Amino acid sequence: MKTIFKTKATNKGGRSGHVKSEEGPIDFGIEMPDADGNADNEKTNPEQLFAAAYATCFAGAIEAIAPSHGVKDLGDFSVTATISFNKEEEGFFLGAVLDAYLPTVDKKKGEDLVNAAHEICPYSKATRDNITVKLNLLLDE
Repeated sequence: MKTIFKTKATNKGGRSGHVKSEEGPIDFGIEMPDADGNADNEKTNPEQLFAAAYATCFAGAIEAIAPSHGVKDLGDFSVTATISFNKEEEGFFLGAVLDAYLPTVDKKKGEDLVNAAHEICPYSKATRDNITVKLNLLLDE
């Protein structure tokens, strides 16, 4: 295994604290949303950070896999990750929904790309068999 890079972030104070990356771009107060999902817009939470990271990583996986599937132009594509924070008797768990908008491909090619990206995406690998991940393909109608 060859390490491409490493990064580091530190949280102080848990879910009512602060998180900062070693390099500096992440420097946020942390706050849990209330029961209605409302939170201080100046603060974030782990699920927002995870959603941003998973969406970005999955989009990168689509870019990486596209050429091997004969796709040279993904156009103005996007991936939106929705992360849910859930509770059951045994404790807390996460859920994820990934909406991939692929405007330059047909349904079959889009499904192939999304499924192949899910196989190589490091976040998909890390969550596999740990959380429910639902994949959605969004196409222009």
